[in-house]
Amino acid sequence: MTSLIKPVQVAAIGHPAYIQTFPCEPSTAEIGRKLVRDVLGVWHLDNLADVAALIISELIANAVRHTPCNSIRLIVGRPSATRVRVGVVDRAPSRLPVLSQGSEDDESGRGLLLIDGIADRWGYDLHGPDRRPWCKEVWAELFMKGDE
Repeated sequence: MTSLIKPVQVAAIGHPAYIQTFPCEPSTAEIGRKLVRDVLGVWHLDNLADVAALIISELIANAVRHTPCNSIRLIVGRPSATRVRVGVVDRAPSRLPVLSQGSEDDESGRGLLLIDGIADRWGYDLHGPDRRPWCKEVWAELFMKGDE
C-alpha cells in the first residue's frame, strides 16, 4: 500500500473509507487512479478497479475544469458491504454538476455522461447549512454483483 492512503473510519456501520486532499490540478487524476486501484486491491475488489479509476479521473477533471478551488478531497469508501463509492469534494457548492449531451464536435463535456453510463448510480451532496453550504461531493457508486 502507498503512503498516499490514509484510512479513516466512517459511519456507524464501520465500513472503511480512504480520504486525502490534493491540489485541484490535472496531475491529481493520476494520483486518484492509483489511490482507487490501491484501495480496491486492499479490499480484494480488483474487478472494479478499471471502472472506478475511470470515474475518479472524470470527477477530478470536472473539479479542475469547473471550480476555482485550490484543493480537492478524494474519497474511496464502502457505504455498505456490497457498494463502493468514489467521490471528489470541492469548495464550490454553487457549481453543481449538470448531465448534458455533448455535440459531435465537442472535444470535452461528456464526463458525466460517461459516468452515468458506467456507474450504477451517481449524484452529489451539499455539505453545510442548507442556505449556505460550504462544499459539495460529487460521487459515483458501483455495486457488487447481485446487489441493486
